[in-house]
Amino acid sequence: MKKVTAWGLGISLTMGATSLSAAQPLVDVDWVKSNIGKPGVVFLDVRGPLANKSRADYLRGHIPGAVYTDYMKDGWRAKDKNGTPGMLAPTDKLEKLIGGLGIDNSEHVVLIPNGAKALDMGTATRIYWTFKVLGHDNVSILDGGMTAYTKDINPKTKAPINPLDKGAVKPEAASFKANLRSDMIVTKEQVKAAMESRMPLIDHRPNDQFIGINKHGKSKRPGTIPGAVNLPENWITSNGGGMFRPKSELAQLYALAGAPTEGEEISFCNSGHWASLGWFASSELMGNKQAKMYDGSMIEWTADQSMPVEQKVTIK
Repeated sequence: MKKVTAWGLGISLTMGATSLSAAQPLVDVDWVKSNIGKPGVVFLDVRGPLANKSRADYLRGHIPGAVYTDYMKDGWRAKDKNGTPGMLAPTDKLEKLIGGLGIDNSEHVVLIPNGAKALDMGTATRIYWTFKVLGHDNVSILDGGMTAYTKDINPKTKAPINPLDKGAVKPEAASFKANLRSDMIVTKEQVKAAMESRMPLIDHRPNDQFIGINKHGKSKRPGTIPGAVNLPENWITSNGGGMFRPKSELAQLYALAGAPTEGEEISFCNSGHWASLGWFASSELMGNKQAKMYDGSMIEWTADQSMPVEQKVTIK
């Protein structure tokens, strides 16, 4: 058994290590409420700077029992040996990070993003992808995040109806061991081969970056990988918010973008954040298990002058 303590409240929650059945990619608010305090379920609060949130917001109110992690600072991503930022961190460091959050291999991890916009949902999809790469399938995302969870307000008190706790939950360290799925990690060379063989490549950046008008500050050249199609990340959620579009709507938007819904494909962006939303939509929501994500994306690609870039518009 494992105990986590909610500091500042003087209460503790006891959690077992029994996992639930196969996790669904998305869970809703009702599911979360019915599983608060259940053995084998760990709520991982991932609100952070990308959502203009911080640990202070977590301390002011979080789902009871939820553990906090800082996506930008805790080591979920790292600079690789070539200096490319935002890459998948070394396996041993991720094992230590996850174990330190009180998560072992048996538990169902439910990621709780802020849920106000597609960008911060990308925090959840990127960490979700990381768990999958590490061989941990028992992971889900709260659709709509904390925005959905706190939406309903008591008309008298003006406070959220759903239960919230204050203070920090301090987990007891656990042992997490990765079973690395190296086939999910796509290299620059593999992307080049995919480009040459005309495998579908999906660019999930905003259209201005796709056509080469603007670029990320750390990208060396504007434009996209030749032959790629553009399906911006904010298409994947309803009105660019925190709720994922249903499969039927995604299918229409994939068709509009000229992106496949089955078969081999590779999603990319600038650094593998927006692309994780695309991969999640393709693999987990659309069910295309041949979909992959290019972690290094355009920051790595454009740093290598031998890799071609297609700029659809040149500003003179």
